[in-house]
Amino acid sequence: MKKFRINTTAKILLCTVVLSSCSDILEEEPRNIYTPEYFETEGGVLGGVTSMYAHLRYIYGNGYWLNACETGTDEYTYGHAGDGNFKDMDMSGAGNLTPSSSRADVLWNNAFRNINTTNGVIQKGSGVGVSDAIIAEARFFRAFDYFMLAQTFGGVPLDLGSGELAFNISTYRGSKRNTVPEVYSKVIFPDLVKAIADLPANPRVTGGVTKTVARLFLAKAYLTYGWWLQNPNGIPTYPQADRVDPNGHNPQWYFQQAYDIALEGINAPGAYGLQATYYDVNLAQNDRNKEMLLYADHTESSEYFDGSSHSYNTGSSPGNFAAWMTTWDYTFLESSQNPQWTGSPVRTVQREAAQAYGRPWKTMAPTIEVVKNTFANKIQDSRYDGTFVTTFRGNWNKGGISTPTLYNANGLPVQPGSAILTFLNDDPAQTIDYSNTTYKSNVGAGVLPGRADYVIAPSGISRYAYPNLWKIGTYRTDNGTGLGQPNGGITRPFPVAKFSEFYFIAAEAAVKGASGAMSPRDLINVIRARAGKWRWDNNGNVAKIEDNSGAMIAATPSAITIDYILAERSREYYGEGYRWFDLVRTQRWSDIAKTYSIGGTVAGNHTPQTYTRNIPNYLYLRPIPQGQMDAMNMSSSELAAYQNPGY
Repeated sequence: MKKFRINTTAKILLCTVVLSSCSDILEEEPRNIYTPEYFETEGGVLGGVTSMYAHLRYIYGNGYWLNACETGTDEYTYGHAGDGNFKDMDMSGAGNLTPSSSRADVLWNNAFRNINTTNGVIQKGSGVGVSDAIIAEARFFRAFDYFMLAQTFGGVPLDLGSGELAFNISTYRGSKRNTVPEVYSKVIFPDLVKAIADLPANPRVTGGVTKTVARLFLAKAYLTYGWWLQNPNGIPTYPQADRVDPNGHNPQWYFQQAYDIALEGINAPGAYGLQATYYDVNLAQNDRNKEMLLYADHTESSEYFDGSSHSYNTGSSPGNFAAWMTTWDYTFLESSQNPQWTGSPVRTVQREAAQAYGRPWKTMAPTIEVVKNTFANKIQDSRYDGTFVTTFRGNWNKGGISTPTLYNANGLPVQPGSAILTFLNDDPAQTIDYSNTTYKSNVGAGVLPGRADYVIAPSGISRYAYPNLWKIGTYRTDNGTGLGQPNGGITRPFPVAKFSEFYFIAAEAAVKGASGAMSPRDLINVIRARAGKWRWDNNGNVAKIEDNSGAMIAATPSAITIDYILAERSREYYGEGYRWFDLVRTQRWSDIAKTYSIGGTVAGNHTPQTYTRNIPNYLYLRPIPQGQMDAMNMSSSELAAYQNPGY
């Protein structure tokens, strides 16, 4: 295969068979490369379209991409095992972001490969009898990838070597970046408009893109571009370009379009809609529900088709391993075989292939402010409980330890299923004894009188011990009565887009001046009302039928601001990879994420330290990856001009 101007070949799981009914799934066949001849047949074009869904697995579910989207925001900092991949992204002085260390390379390296495939399908599809609806799927993915690239890097190349938006067969190893307005006006907007016109209302295959999916991304692209044109804080762009729309529209036009299209999505949802409770949005047994518009899919039935080891994934794509990064090493938790805490202790919470547990890579930790401020309301609002694991329960029986009763804090008995450690919702009035010598916790947790579980208060969260991210955690159906295979790639789909975001997009556009039937408060209250409805207490492990929607609505401020929307977005999408994009779009990153507090890196360190991030304006664009820079045959001055300023 010839070498492309932008590296567009890949060892990725490409797919060659597409089924036709919306009850069917995509059947996949591994393929390393595409040649021009491959797209001369209907089967080849269909295989190319199917590969576009597979390419999502190389980005979403990749733990290093989650790091790039979360670490350094107000949602996450690095955990005690975080290396340069994580410290460099934190902006707090622990590292320094460079073209070599930025994990935005996950997007760059995979998006252009897929874009080249979309160019081939769009170029050749109609000539071999493929319907406009199927070609529209390729248009959607081309716009999707360019939208992600433009948000991350600024202007990017439309010509991969054989002409703008053409399938690349060139050996030329140079590149020229287009400007942000060119990328939006030549690709993102026209492709999504055409996709909405040609896509079906209902998916032709499970997880397939539809008019509703395309509407969400067009509304979000209009919203993002409106912000870019307006540029309230004077953030520089690159390549340098006037903030003038080639189509002659002002920012307000784009905000109104974002609002109108989001309302169209809400009012004509097709097969989609909101789940009744927030818990059901993220419950693993309820994956692929009607709220999930787009996801990077996985299968438990076949390692071959999943492209990942289900027994021991090494942390590579296309495996889903993102949740590992946000998991602390709970497996060190110990209890005693007697009330006096003498003799050899027992590991009571063992590594399990379950949504609350999984494989601990301990590289990303939530800040104390997340627990105390973002999720301040933990009683009425179900989203804290539906986001985190705060109660770690004994499962030693699944690991082959037959002892029915062990002894934990205060020498009190615990059984399988009992709470061994709890991260408390709030700092208690009583003083937690973190230094107890009789019932000393080997993970540095504390003791409160009368409680069998060890405890850590929100103020005691550290880089060592913190709540796990439940919502994207491990799930398997083949564990039997044991611990299963928690070291294998996670076989759940990873969410990319959800129906609920229509409400946030419309609300944000309305705050920016768009008008229509629903006010920002009306829109946000749809989400907040749902958040107040409980059917299950996740961390309490008991049924909880409770409707706090009235109280949630009453607590919504009358005047909605961008910062309030950002706070609600964090409560709704915490840890899913939205946050960096949200803060960059609204130009609030350097203010909202400027400081955070957290304890240290060793067990038992519960003294919070405050960290200050340095986020100059150039960081609002990620660097072009060093691998791309090294692959191009260009002069040193041309390479310097290609790289984003500041790097």
